[in-house]
This record gives sequence, structure tokens and C-alpha cells, in this order.
Amino acid sequence: MSSGANASKDAMPPKILLGLTIGAIGVVFGDIGTSPLYAFREALGQAAADGLEANEILGVLSLALWTLFLVVTVKYVLFLMRANNRGEGGVLALAALARRALGWRSRTALVLGAAGAALFYGDAMITPALSVLSAVEGLRTLPGEAQAFNETQIMLITIALMIGLFAIQARGTARVSALFGPVCILWFVVIGGLGLWHIFDEPGILRAIYPYYAVAFLFTHGVLGLFVLGAVFLTVTGVEALTADMGHFGPRPIRVGWFGLVWPALILNYLGQGAYTLNKLEAVTASGQKFANADWFFLLAPDAARPWLIVLAMLATIIASQAVITGAYSLTQQAVQLGLLPRLRVRNTSADYAGQIYLPSVNWLLLAGILVLVIQFRTSSAMAAAYGIAVTGTMVVTTCLAYIVVRHRWRWPRPWAVLLITPFLTLDLVFFGANVLRVIEGGWVPLAIAALIGFTIFTWVRGKSIVRTFEQRQSVPLADLAAALSRRPPERVEGTAIFLTGTPTAAPGALLHNLKHNKVLHATNLIASVKTSDMPYVEADDRCDIKRLDDNFSVVVLRYGFMESPDVPHDLAVAAKAGLLELDPMKASYFIGRNTLKADADVGMPLWQDRIFMFLQRNASDPTDFLRIPPGKVLELGEQVTV
Repeated sequence: MSSGANASKDAMPPKILLGLTIGAIGVVFGDIGTSPLYAFREALGQAAADGLEANEILGVLSLALWTLFLVVTVKYVLFLMRANNRGEGGVLALAALARRALGWRSRTALVLGAAGAALFYGDAMITPALSVLSAVEGLRTLPGEAQAFNETQIMLITIALMIGLFAIQARGTARVSALFGPVCILWFVVIGGLGLWHIFDEPGILRAIYPYYAVAFLFTHGVLGLFVLGAVFLTVTGVEALTADMGHFGPRPIRVGWFGLVWPALILNYLGQGAYTLNKLEAVTASGQKFANADWFFLLAPDAARPWLIVLAMLATIIASQAVITGAYSLTQQAVQLGLLPRLRVRNTSADYAGQIYLPSVNWLLLAGILVLVIQFRTSSAMAAAYGIAVTGTMVVTTCLAYIVVRHRWRWPRPWAVLLITPFLTLDLVFFGANVLRVIEGGWVPLAIAALIGFTIFTWVRGKSIVRTFEQRQSVPLADLAAALSRRPPERVEGTAIFLTGTPTAAPGALLHNLKHNKVLHATNLIASVKTSDMPYVEADDRCDIKRLDDNFSVVVLRYGFMESPDVPHDLAVAAKAGLLELDPMKASYFIGRNTLKADADVGMPLWQDRIFMFLQRNASDPTDFLRIPPGKVLELGEQVTV
């Protein structure tokens, strides 16, 4: 169900729609748009394990075409793009929307969101490695160059491109991102044109449009059919970007880009690869030779044009990788805001676009993971087995969250909600099951990455819960403290003290320690709390909620969306300028509670998990950096907490 924000984006002038559509083609469709490099080749390789017949080519191609239609067009473009959170999509945005719909039962949505986020990181590591490696492998299809570029050289070129891509992230991509759209449009025009050209090699390939060939292939190939189906799923990798990047462009530009260019280009290219392969199979069979799988995508281009296609493929895969990297930054920022991960250092790389951010720790961890994958698997074919399971897992999670939204947010009757979601969930589970069969071949890699991220999220959430429980036991109701201080006022000093706390109804620990040790109270005291909303952005008018408790204390709650970065001094100054607060920002001091953690095997978590939580706590970004508070205005007070 589209939000009001989306409605306004749908009603846009043609010029703006064109600009947003070009931008969406460059960002949203990079990953799915480069899947023809390897998807058909890998699916055909599975089918050709025991020989290959013409009907098997038609069957594999039919599976690919119908997968694009059912998964991308029907499920994502026509359905899931309507289940958005104030115009924002993606697994965590959907989880936040589901949490709002479930209310007190929101733990289910939170767990699903955490699982989807964990699986996304596996995808974020494999996507750049697989796509760029596939493009570089095209060098071996150059006439006479099959032996010139060996496996090690291909791998080293890929590693160099990856290091260069991640090294420039700190500088931001604002300048080069303007080229993403035009380059990707050229890419889709070229691959569509190559496919259309080769359809005339075997016009009979158009029979693959009939679903009969897909169904017949699955029913006649048993377990092998499931392995092929797992490889066919590579055609839709990157589909999550359609919803994840929806907030940047709006639904309509994404739909226009998909129906107007991307989907037709993909269909034509896959049909062209199928026709070219069918033609080669007939020629090989006639000469009595054995059929060998090949890089069918690059062979579509004439020898003279192939070097330019390889260069274009490298550019397209780098752009696709950039979109995934940016997505990992945004997802991490959302996870931090929702309390799933420790605070991380966030840098804005553009003064004009708040969404262009850079997270150094995420950047270098992603690069390290990608380099390990490239060195470990060495070829795109070996890596392709590891790809689908992370994506299918995320899709299952997304569908479950969509059911919660349809049933509890849109308030559909249960039978209708089940009737709508069951076909999508069945489709996801079939693909997930097909990819599970490839766990031994490499599918364990994204599962291991997801398990590691998931365990990190669990440890962080559990540890913070223990600390929060301790603080609540030690807390004093703020109203009781204010009444006691009114009866027996302490020594007063000039200035404003801002005490930051997660629970504005309880006296902050830093306030209690200040009274206990310094025995003074400032002339003005603000109890400030930062809350993360289950909406992506909070309107400026709803940012600050102020409640005056008495002459000594005022409670200020600052609300931020899960896609926003808090800026406490700025927003307090805005409130003061509007006359809502008595505050001189230059004379304000910030008091923050910082507890010292102590591991104890008999309390809370196991000792080894305590140490992991303490490591995460130590390496989290300083709260003053996260909240953008000048370090010179901060005083930290705390005590020891056993976890």
C-alpha cells in the first residue's frame, strides 16, 4: 500500500521522472543487470552434466524467463514495492513497519529483520566478487588470448579492481555517480541488441517463452532439475535492490526503468544466448564432437567488438558492486539506529545528499571478505554455487515480513492474506531448497557469514539488555528525585547541564553520580533522550518533544528515523532558537554515563560471550561522535556493571 510520500513521487513532471528513472537504472538494476554474464552459463553447465539436448536448452531458458517474471515482476515490482515504510524499502525498513503493526509482539519482526540483515552481508560480499570476476574472465574469450590470461592473472586483475573500488569509497561517489545511469543504459541497450541479433540464429528459441518447457524440464530431471533451478536463480540476484533503494527514487521511476528497458533487455539477451547455444549444439552434434559449456554472453559479440564489450562489462559490474557497497552502508546505519549493532563511525561524503555515507569499518571488512572469497574460489563458476542461498534466504524473510504487513498493517482478513502470500512463499522455499542442495559446493560461505553477523547481533542485543536491566534496577524515578531536590536543594552553579539517557522517566546515572560526588546542581538541567522511530525519517516539527518537570528539570526527547544520523547539539539549538528551551549552546555541558563492564561466568551470558560483548562495546564509536557532541563539552560518569 503506497504511502503519501510515494503518491507525491508518482505524480511528477515527465522531466523529473526521466531523471529519476535514469538514476534508478544506474543504481537499482546494476546487480540483476549483470547476471547474464554468468547465470545462463551456470544453469546450462548443471543441465549439461550428463550431456545436452535441444529441449534442455529450451527448458533452462524457460525457467530463467519465468523466474524473472514471477520473482521480479510479480512479487517485487507489482507487490512488495507497495509494502513500503513511508517510501523506504528493504528488509530492515519492512521489519520496522511490521514491528509497528505488531506492537507488543514486535520481537518476531525484529528477529526476522536481523536474520534478513545478516544474510544481506553475505550477499554484499559475494556480489562484487562474482560479478567483477565474471567480467574479467571475458578476457579469455578474446581471439587468441585463451592462454594469455590464466586463472591467476584473472584473479589478480579482479583483486586490483576491488582494492581500487574500495579505496575510493572514503572520497565519496557523488562525482562519478552521475555516470552510473548513462553507462548502465548503454549496457542494457548493448546486451539487448546482442541478444536480438542472435535470436535470428534460431528463431525457434522463442518457444522457451511457453512455461511448458520449464515445467517439463523439472518433472523429467529429478534432483538434477533442482540443481539447475538453484543455478537459474542467479538470474534474479540483486532483486532486493528494487525495494532497498526505493526511498531514493520512488516506485514509479523503478517500475518505468524495469518495464521500459531492463526487463526487455534481459529477456532479449537470455533468448539470444539460448539461440546462440542451440545453434552451436546443432553444429557440434552434426560434426560428431562433444558439446562444451562456454562464456556464451561474451561469445555473442563479434571478435572485433568483444574487447569493448569486456570493458563495458567491467564498468557495469563495478557500478553494480558500488550499489551493493552503498546498500551495506545504509543497512548498517539502519541496524545501528535500531539497536542491532554497536555504534559505528559514519562519515557523510556529500554536502548535498544525506544518504551518501561512508563507514570505514564496514568498508574494510567487506573488502577483506571479498578478497578472501576471490582467492578461495578463484573462478566465477566455483563462486556461483555460493551465491543463491543468501539471496533466497533474504527473500523468505522478506515474504514473512510482508505477510505481517498485509495481515496486521493493511488489516486484510487472514484467509485473503494467506491466499496472497502463500504462492510467493512457496516460490521462495522452492528456490531456497534448490540452493540448499549446493551448500557443500560453496553455499556454506554466505551461511557462515550470516551466522557470524547474526551471532554478533544476538550478543550485542543480549548484552545491552543486561546492562539496561542493571541500570533500571539502580535507577530512581526522575519525578521522585525532582521532588526530593525541591525540598532540600543542593548547591547551585551557573550554566546548563544536559544529561543524556535512554530512559527519560528515570534519573540518569550521570546525574546521580554528579549529585553524589560533586554535590551540585546546575541552574538549568535538561534530561535528554534520543529515540529511534520505526519510520525512516522524522519531520522537523516532530523532532523535539519537551516537557517541563519543575523549576529544576526539563525532559527533552529527540526522535530520529532509522535512516537518519542524530545531531543532538544542532537540534537542541534549533529548539532553543524557537523559544522552546532556555538554552545557551555555548554554556552547555553534556553529561554521559559510561559504565565499566566486568565479565562474570555466573551472571548474564557465558564468560566467552561476555568478552565478545565487551570487545564490541570497547570498539563502538564514541557516543559523543555518534551524537555529534563536541568532545570539549562532555563529562563522563559511570560505574562497574557485571555482564
